[in-house]
Amino acid sequence: MGAYDAELGAAVERAQQGDEQAFARAYRLVHPGLLGYVRGLVGDDAEDVAADAWLEIARDLGRFRGDGAGFRGWTATIARHRALDHLRKQRRSPPTTLIEQDVLEVPGGQDTAAAALESLSTGQALELIRGLPREQAEAVLLRVVVGLDGPATARVLGKRQGAVRTAAYRGLKKLAGRLAQGGATP
Repeated sequence: MGAYDAELGAAVERAQQGDEQAFARAYRLVHPGLLGYVRGLVGDDAEDVAADAWLEIARDLGRFRGDGAGFRGWTATIARHRALDHLRKQRRSPPTTLIEQDVLEVPGGQDTAAAALESLSTGQALELIRGLPREQAEAVLLRVVVGLDGPATARVLGKRQGAVRTAAYRGLKKLAGRLAQGGATP
């Protein structure tokens, strides 16, 4: 992750000086892992939640201080807050009607077989992770999908490093057990 974080840190620094291409580079480096993390928290609403997080990240970029690894942790913290806000809002909001769902499910223009096959395995993995207890799922997502180290994961979750290490270990052990038993569903 050293070269990756160095490239990310340089892109963030240039982006803070107004370089739009550098911000686009930082986005391309961070977004896939961040989206996977958010998808593990909120499921199908991940794109919207991640978009809200990126709006906040872009707005507050000038306040960020740190390197590439720190930027990944900072963006994960913002995304986590947006995801938790989204989940709280869902609990308060009435479910959509069937007519509203039909309107909301208009197909996009990039529905290809290759994209479906690629997202299938990712989707299955994230669904397995979502089947874990929340603390374990978040620790696994941040460590494996986002690629944060133990201290950064602990900061994002507001927990001690030992608690995060234990949660990630238990989550990965449960996932390995489910896969060994052939139980690819949570």
